Amino acid sequence: MIKILFICHGNICRSSAAEFMFKQLIKDKKLTKVFCCDSAATSYEEIGNDTYPPMKRVLLENNIDLTRHYARRMTVEDYNTSDLILCMDEENMYGINRIIGVDKDKKVYILPRYVNVNYDEIEDPWYSGRYELVYSQLYECLNLLINKLLNKHS
Repeated sequence: MIKILFICHGNICRSSAAEFMFKQLIKDKKLTKVFCCDSAATSYEEIGNDTYPPMKRVLLENNIDLTRHYARRMTVEDYNTSDLILCMDEENMYGINRIIGVDKDKKVYILPRYVNVNYDEIEDPWYSGRYELVYSQLYECLNLLINKLLNKHS
């Protein structure tokens, strides 16, 4: 099983959305025995908080199954037990490196760059307010991710 960890700053918008969306995609594609995922933050700011209401609204509008989310910070143990760690932007990369030190196993990437789309980062909708854009970018990236990993491991 391939274990993926999605990372953003607070774990209440982008990474929690990616987790719920990825779980929905692998369920719909009957790939729950191939992939599993989780999400975490690089900061302590939102620990214990649920997915931010505007992000949750967009997920629900797109028929993504949700449960109560509890934001948490990434740990070194997460690094050790994950096969692939995908963050949303350069700031997240910096935050991950502060937590783990060196990415000795070369498993930390920025999601859009990992799947080779024409944008470098998933913007933080907490600041931009563009939750629908974040949803559509995550949807594109996550579908490409599944295909890339299936092709790589087949």
